[in-house]
Amino acid sequence: MRSRSANRCWNGALCRSSLHPIARALAAAIAFCAAPAALAQGEVDVLCSVPIAWCEAVATAFQNETGIAVHLTQKGSAESLAQVVAEKGKPRHDVWYAGTGDAHLQAATLGLTEPYRSPMLRELHDWAMHEAERSKWHAVGIYTGALGIGYNTELIAKKRLPEPKCWADLARPEYRDEVQIADPRTSTATYSMIATFVQIFGEDKAFDLLRAMRPNTSGYPRTGAGAIRAVARGDAAIGVTFLHDGVTEIANGFPVKLVVPCEGTGYEVGAMSIVKDAPNRTNAQRFYDWALTPAAQRIGSDMKNFQTPSNKATPIPPVAPKMSEIKLIQYDFAKYGTVTERARLLEKWDREVRALPR
Repeated sequence: MRSRSANRCWNGALCRSSLHPIARALAAAIAFCAAPAALAQGEVDVLCSVPIAWCEAVATAFQNETGIAVHLTQKGSAESLAQVVAEKGKPRHDVWYAGTGDAHLQAATLGLTEPYRSPMLRELHDWAMHEAERSKWHAVGIYTGALGIGYNTELIAKKRLPEPKCWADLARPEYRDEVQIADPRTSTATYSMIATFVQIFGEDKAFDLLRAMRPNTSGYPRTGAGAIRAVARGDAAIGVTFLHDGVTEIANGFPVKLVVPCEGTGYEVGAMSIVKDAPNRTNAQRFYDWALTPAAQRIGSDMKNFQTPSNKATPIPPVAPKMSEIKLIQYDFAKYGTVTERARLLEKWDREVRALPR
C-alpha cells in the first residue's frame, strides 16, 4: 500500500480509490447496510498513525459494529503530533490512534490529551500498562515492536557486501551510498534509533557513529517504513526499520532479511490517546475501549502488519518478531519521550550529522 503523508476519509467514501481489498469489501457492506444507523449513532473523528489500509479497516470495522460514523485522517506520528498541537483549544479530532508512544507522551506533557482509564486495561500486557502509567493515563499501549536493520539479500549478494550484524556496521566504508534511514524530524523510528544509540554507546560515541554513517546514507525518506520499502524494492541495500515493517515486506514476497543488532536494540510502544476537549468525547471513549479488544487488534495482522498487540488474548501471528527472544535495552521512555530531550537531540543531529557534506 502506498504511503501518504495526509489522507482524509469520510463516512461512505473511505478513500475507495486506495482501499485494500479486505477493507473495500467491509466498506461496501457498510455503505449498503449500515449508513443510516451510523448517522443515528453520531460520529468520531480519528487521527490514525498506521498505514492507510490498516486505518481504513479499523474505521470500517468500528463503524460496522457500533453504527458510529468514522471520519479518518491518516498521518505519521510526528505529523500527527504537529496536527494535535496546531488544533490546541479547537480540536477537530477526537482520538489519536497509534503512532509511537514518545509522541503521545509529548502530547500529554503539552496538555493536548486527556486522561481516560478504560475498563479494558485489566486485559493488557504490562508494557501497555506502563505506557498508561508513564503518561498519567493520557495514553495506553496498543502494540509494541523492536527496532532493527533490514537488508536486501539479492543486492548484498550481487554487490558482494558483508551482511550487517551490528549497529556499528552501518558506518563501514564498503556501505557508502547503500543505507537508507528515515528523516528523524518526521520519523519516530529514526528518532528512536538516535535515542537507542545514545543509551547503548553514550552520547559522544553515538554521535560519532551517526556522523560516520553520513557518507553511507543515500536518502532520508519521511518514514521508517519508507526506508525498508526502498530496501525491499532494490533502491537501497540496507535500511533501519522497525522489524515488523520488515516482516510486512517479507510477507509481500520481497528479498528482505532482518537483523537484531548485536549490541541490543530499542523498541517502540504504539499508543492511543483521547484529544483534550474532543468534540465527540463519548464516542471517542467507545472507540478507545473497542480498539483494545482482541477483535480490533487482529485487524493489524489481517492487513499484514506484524506488531505485537497489547491485549493478552489477541493472537500473535507466527511470522511476527518474537519480542521475548530479542535483546532489548532498558529504553528510557520517560526521558527520551520528553519534548525537550527530543528537540535537543534532533537539533544536534541536524547540526552535527545532517549538515555534513557527503
